[in-house]
Amino acid sequence: MNARLMHRHRDFAAGRDLQGHERLLLQDLELNTLFRTMANGDEFLFDVARTVLLSGLENDVDTVLYRQAVLKDSLKHPTVVRTLYDLAMEAIDAKRKHWLGVFSRYPSAILHGSIELLQLFLGVLRKLRVVAEQQTGRFESEGFSAFFAMLQTELSDDYLAEIEEHLRNLKFPEGVLMSAELGRGNQGTNYILRKPHRRRQTWLARLLGKGPPAYTFRIADRDEAGHRALSELRDRGIDPAANALAQSSDHILGFFQTLRAELAFYLGCLNLHDRLTAKGEPLCFPKPAPAGTRRYRVSGLYDVCLALHMERRVVGNTVDADGKSLVIITGANQGGKSSFLRGIGLAQVMMQAGMFVPAESFDAELCTGLFSHYKREEDATMKKGKLDEELARLSEIVDRLAPNSMLLLNESFAATNEREGSEIAKQVVHALLEQGVKIFYVTHLYEFAHGFFERKTQDTLFLRAERRADGTRTFRLVEGEPEETTYGEDLYRKIFGDEPDATPAVGVFAGDRHPAGSPLGRRDG
Repeated sequence: MNARLMHRHRDFAAGRDLQGHERLLLQDLELNTLFRTMANGDEFLFDVARTVLLSGLENDVDTVLYRQAVLKDSLKHPTVVRTLYDLAMEAIDAKRKHWLGVFSRYPSAILHGSIELLQLFLGVLRKLRVVAEQQTGRFESEGFSAFFAMLQTELSDDYLAEIEEHLRNLKFPEGVLMSAELGRGNQGTNYILRKPHRRRQTWLARLLGKGPPAYTFRIADRDEAGHRALSELRDRGIDPAANALAQSSDHILGFFQTLRAELAFYLGCLNLHDRLTAKGEPLCFPKPAPAGTRRYRVSGLYDVCLALHMERRVVGNTVDADGKSLVIITGANQGGKSSFLRGIGLAQVMMQAGMFVPAESFDAELCTGLFSHYKREEDATMKKGKLDEELARLSEIVDRLAPNSMLLLNESFAATNEREGSEIAKQVVHALLEQGVKIFYVTHLYEFAHGFFERKTQDTLFLRAERRADGTRTFRLVEGEPEETTYGEDLYRKIFGDEPDATPAVGVFAGDRHPAGSPLGRRDG
């Protein structure tokens, strides 16, 4: 039996350790916020969400659409999904609480424990089939339709009755019948368990009838050695049956464990959907395009992790980057650039997991890998400078990049001066574009951004954080030429200016450029 709710032709494999670039994504995109919401306090749901969204980045359109259809059914019938999950948990808990035979090395104990476990499993399987019979025709996705059909086909009344009959026989109510041969030194060998031949007779015929010819012997009640020898003979006979039954119980347990893991992902999606819809945030199912098509057109895209932290709704952005391989994002400090970049990464991860995305509409290509390179704080051990650390981290990412990967750069190479940072950024971006990598780059490096703008290439889009004349940030991004200033003076006035509640503070604005003559000078301190 197979669940097949995550993949059409194979089961979902949970529990893989994160790679280095996946840990960077976890930090840069603040994915733990998303996982905690999906888990809703359940550690297993947290682990499954992390595995699917980070380790299971799907770049196959059919698989993404397959999961989307299953998730749509789950959103229509959340109670059924939770019931199926509870049944899987009931079977797993039954094994955990009641079956100890697996810890024994004696065939009789293994057989007894396997019989008890399979009897418990049979009860849960019957409940699963009832759910399948009730829900057939109500679910539209290929995944759930095939799952319910499988349950009804493989768990028929005749099949379940046959299993129960086998389990009754394996309790050996009439004793163990087996055959053996004499080997070297008159040692027993070739022990084979035999099925007893039952003859249906009346009680009178059984009482008066002549039994089959047989030789018998009795062991004295206090003959411990004799009883031990007889028990060993019995264990030799039932050993193959005990092993076969233990393997059968493991197979059924594996089915329940896989079903639980696959349903856990959709249960996490239900938890996230409930939380976001309660806040009034828009959600949509994306339209995935094959990797390499350079398709990217979104409306109302927002940072889902930011939305989960805030009480009010988050500002969304609309971007048409069809045919673009490079998107350079500049503009005012604290204008929403980093949040927008994080929103891009989160939406991409969610789309390629087969989920809904935080947007009003989302039409984008899949990527063969998602990577992030964000600025970091100074190395506390003082073993590396900031630029050295950035370049070392980028080198590790480049080793993993493949054509049609997506790279998110946030303030990369801002640890050095303007000229050096711009030159490094230019060389790196050119090299990656030649290898077919798609790049979203938030930067304050004006020489770098303006240099690309002057080239007027068709595959580059320039976005700028919007700022009103009075300095107000709208947190929207608009198409526009990179500006030499990022309006750090606005922040200076907010902190040190004439606002009555302003609290004086001392600090710098990393990576900022300021208008000539401003209190902070042309470069940050």
